[in-house]
Amino acid sequence: MTRMFSLFLSSAIVLATSATAFAGPRTPVINHREHHQQVRIRHGVYTGTLSAKEAAHLEAEQARIRLEEARARADGHVTGHERTEIREDLEEANRRIYRKKHD
Repeated sequence: MTRMFSLFLSSAIVLATSATAFAGPRTPVINHREHHQQVRIRHGVYTGTLSAKEAAHLEAEQARIRLEEARARADGHVTGHERTEIREDLEEANRRIYRKKHD
């Protein structure tokens, strides 16, 4: 079960990374934070501080943030307001990851 979850998790990361590479406007700070959060979730699963269910919830949140970013990029320009909203969502996700890893 753990091996299957790890495989699923790594494929989701590869797909998210490749989709980001072909997108229009660049958001390197946001992309870096998303990547770092993915690594933290993966590490939590590896060390056992996150259960599979907790990791799935956190992954779903990351997917929603990636979708929000894709919608912001869709018109070819990410506005300051859109950037701020995405960063706030990432900050909230960051707090959730911390809380879940330390509960």
